[in-house]
Amino acid sequence: MGYDFMTPVQQKVLAELPTLSSDCLVQAKTGTGKTIAFLLPAIQNLLENKKPFGKGQVSILIIAPTRELAQQIQKECDQVTACMPTKLECHAFFGGNGRPAQLNRFLNGRPTIVVATPGRLNDVLGEERVRERFSNIQTLILDEADRMLDQGFAPDINKILKRLPRKSEGWQGMCFSATLPNQVQDVVKCVLFPGYTSLSTLDPNEVPTADKVPQYFTEYSNSSDQFAALYALLKAEAEEDPENFKAIVFGTTANGTALLFDLFQSLMPKYRKFELHSRMNQNARTKTTELFKNTATGILFASDVVGRGMDFPNVGHVIQFGLPSSAEQYVHRVGRTARAGKEGRAVLLVSKNESFFVHVNKSLPIQPYPSTYASNLKEFHPDVSQAFNNVDEVAKSKAYSAYLGYNKTYLKKLRLNAAGLVQMANEYARAMGCPEPPMLDKKLVGKMGLKGVPGLRIGNKEW
Repeated sequence: MGYDFMTPVQQKVLAELPTLSSDCLVQAKTGTGKTIAFLLPAIQNLLENKKPFGKGQVSILIIAPTRELAQQIQKECDQVTACMPTKLECHAFFGGNGRPAQLNRFLNGRPTIVVATPGRLNDVLGEERVRERFSNIQTLILDEADRMLDQGFAPDINKILKRLPRKSEGWQGMCFSATLPNQVQDVVKCVLFPGYTSLSTLDPNEVPTADKVPQYFTEYSNSSDQFAALYALLKAEAEEDPENFKAIVFGTTANGTALLFDLFQSLMPKYRKFELHSRMNQNARTKTTELFKNTATGILFASDVVGRGMDFPNVGHVIQFGLPSSAEQYVHRVGRTARAGKEGRAVLLVSKNESFFVHVNKSLPIQPYPSTYASNLKEFHPDVSQAFNNVDEVAKSKAYSAYLGYNKTYLKKLRLNAAGLVQMANEYARAMGCPEPPMLDKKLVGKMGLKGVPGLRIGNKEW
């Protein structure tokens, strides 16, 4: 599998875990070989257990925050067990793919190891015939526990634990987490027995990876310039090393990200373009993930399905287009570059209203962008306008609606009232080349709390 030596987290777990069945809490960064660190002891413990595991009975359960990470773990598990004399089937449960297909494969197979995301796992455990397969579980692993709880999975985790055998029945718990907020400590109490082993590969004096990445911010004055500003920025960044330019551009919403992908199809033709967001089906997401991992150059337009956990080799640039939802989200996005000792840089591109993010997060090492790439954005407008002529009107409508919904949650920080938000969204629509604001469904306007706000076109939506 390409390992000549153990990574620090692998060495820590394999050398310092008191027994193969010991409960443990392990602190380690993403992308440091954690999967092998928990798979090897869990599988070895299973093989050495004097009590034989029943056919079709799940012995090892791994819960991960995203479907991409779950698939990554399943792939490594299949590699680890490929040459074993005893076949250990690894099954997966995650959203995006058909539930019936996953369930049928599980019920008709002989699953020994299951990798799952919290939502889908909680869903299938609602069926008694599924729960019966987990009645002899031996090891429960929570990977990136902090991230799962950040994403609001605490209720699902609690329901899952209630549907599994009680901890007192003796199964092993392994928790892996980069940080240890209070929410993680609360879950730890349910998964690990008191006296569990704590292991960490984090150096308290080490500068976080993201802090080592040169980080810049730049802003545009007029909403009509925003897409031209992104185009100009990408061209400026690419010109430094055009033959090795590999970048991730983060959008604020899935539909907004899809719009950027459509827009840039005819801009910057030298580079392959990719999109990755929650509006895509799982097969498309999996294919895109593999393609971008293996490409030497290209631009990935992504939402936060890749904000954490995903490792794309040789990404030299991370561009954040629009307001990050939090400082933590910003940092994790920056962490997609400068991985495995490689160099990288990050740029945040925001409007004047959104520039407050830099000023309220003074601890982030963000500096003003050092180039004058935006000195004459008007020269980029014709290309952008022409490119938008090739973008479907439905895509523009969806992006407009998502833009309203996302920014509605930041009115105070943006120093806007509802009328100001609608005005800003309508400027966004004009920047897309829309002659008038896209139509919004009456019910959607009500859900957004924008009923009666002037400037909206309300009627039957056309998509």
